[in-house]
Amino acid sequence: MTTANLANMGRDLAAIVEAAAEVILPFWRTELDVVRKADESPVTEADKAGERLILARLAERFPEIPAISEEHASEFGTPDAIGPRFFLVDPVDGTKAFVRGDPNFTVNIGLIDNGVPVAGAICAPATGEVWFTSADGVLKREGPDGAEAKVAARSWPDGQALALVSHTMKEERAAELAVQYGFSLRAPMDSSIKLVRIAEGAADIYPRHGPTMEWDTAAGHAILVAAGGRFTTPEGEAFTYGKADQGFRNGWFVARGA
Repeated sequence: MTTANLANMGRDLAAIVEAAAEVILPFWRTELDVVRKADESPVTEADKAGERLILARLAERFPEIPAISEEHASEFGTPDAIGPRFFLVDPVDGTKAFVRGDPNFTVNIGLIDNGVPVAGAICAPATGEVWFTSADGVLKREGPDGAEAKVAARSWPDGQALALVSHTMKEERAAELAVQYGFSLRAPMDSSIKLVRIAEGAADIYPRHGPTMEWDTAAGHAILVAAGGRFTTPEGEAFTYGKADQGFRNGWFVARGA
């Protein structure tokens, strides 16, 4: 497959994340049982239900491509090796926000090809928004029947650059990052929705100096780059995937607009 053909898989992935969102949304703002995983991160029945649907749909639509998904990996461990092409799935990214009743949680599927995210789709169930890659860039719609519009990252606005940061980031750390990266404004936000907000030109930078997993970032990485943005290490080097020897853990990264 060509790179453009792979990017076009984003449309199929969009339909799958939208279907998963329909399964997940009824659990939102209800009395959910929250279980703590080994790393102390939360998991709910919504995560599990969304994952079951996504993995079944991926196996049906793309039986030749393996998938690594957060909750399955948490329970059974990550594979010791993976081929050059595979999916990374996060059925509910931003589970803490989901449990709090906040709207900034997402459903993510990213396709990796030789270490590079080449296609992806992200749905925000609370708003119905979905972003996905195509051969022509990134498309966004609100709901499965919504009109599609092309979105793109914006140029850096001097003096008005907006950074999206974690809710838990301390003030002094945020101030240090502002000096390091040159942004003037910041807003707290959960989950990979930060990446698609940059991809659609609503924000400018997301510096992450902390732990994440590959399934947290793959879809958003693919979408951001397809929209004209950048996703690199803090030193500006390529950010790669398929790190089976590291349990698919990420290092620090910086996501930027155009």
